[in-house]
Amino acid sequence: MREIAVNIKASNKPGVLRDITDMMARCGINIIYIHLFIENKDLASIYMELEGVENLELFVDNVKNFHEVREVETYRSMGEIYGKRIIIIGGGAQVAMVAQGAITEADRHNIRGERISVDTIPLVGEKELAEAVSAVGRLPRVGALVLAGSLMGGKISEAIQEIKADHDVIIISLNMPGNVPEKADLVVTDPVQAGVMAVMAVADTAIFDINKVRGKRF
Repeated sequence: MREIAVNIKASNKPGVLRDITDMMARCGINIIYIHLFIENKDLASIYMELEGVENLELFVDNVKNFHEVREVETYRSMGEIYGKRIIIIGGGAQVAMVAQGAITEADRHNIRGERISVDTIPLVGEKELAEAVSAVGRLPRVGALVLAGSLMGGKISEAIQEIKADHDVIIISLNMPGNVPEKADLVVTDPVQAGVMAVMAVADTAIFDINKVRGKRF
């Protein structure tokens, strides 16, 4: 089904979201992603990605007919705009080098029509890193996760196992002490190459099959 994105600005009141989603359900529209935040005490912004919208103009008119709705805008989905995501987590120096490789490689593929974006966060501490890895499972459109550090194991490895059990995310680790490399799909010593390979692993425009190198070290 064709996917569309819609951003609805409405009064910040109980029941508004319920009424809008109830109308969508009655029309056979499926919500595949939703993000809501409060702009101020009176106004909320509801971003949705939808499938099954047969008549876009009629749908927008129906939403605008709600008394509490102030504004409705339609867009291309985040998948079409930002595409697949590469997440890089770890120490600042290593993250920067992995990002250099990933951004350079993503640029090559994006010029040819691909859409790949790169997100980074430098962190210190087993608990903080484990929380960040676990949170990847709650993020949309993640294609690959790169663990870029000097020593990782313990709770971080447990978080990786949870991600791999429930989500189709490629895990790439730098070659480092700790048992995180043992849990990764691929271990790469050079951080720049790790970033390049992460992009190649998710790009439709790359001739690279992670299954042929899974479990190997480079």
